[in-house]
Amino acid sequence: MPDDFLALARVHVQRWDETYQGPMPDDFLTVMTSEVRRERRQTLWRHSLEADKESELVGFISGGPTDSTGYDAELFTLYLLKLAQGSGMEWALVGGLAQGLASSGHRPLMLWVLDSNSTRAFYEHLGEVAHGWTQLEALL
Repeated sequence: MPDDFLALARVHVQRWDETYQGPMPDDFLTVMTSEVRRERRQTLWRHSLEADKESELVGFISGGPTDSTGYDAELFTLYLLKLAQGSGMEWALVGGLAQGLASSGHRPLMLWVLDSNSTRAFYEHLGEVAHGWTQLEALL
């Protein structure tokens, strides 16, 4: 539907708030659930939905410049259905995001990975992992 990107952005931000209250510091969570972040996610989702009209959606990635982590850019989300995991799609998504950010002058790229994340091993293959975050300089 034409306005799905609005609902996806709302769910994306609200889910951050619901999921990470407690494990994440309040000031960081405030930034991640701010109106500015919601607007960025609306843009992301609008572009993603426009680009994916021809095939079945099995996952998504988002990332961009950040000023809340001390890094220049961050991988915000990478969600891929189990049926697509291990197909190489995750590498293509992360590589495409990293290249796009690097071409815009944003490096290094980092992401947060919870110790309990069942796909943590994938992130560990991407780059240095320490204290819950991964630095993805190797991809840039």
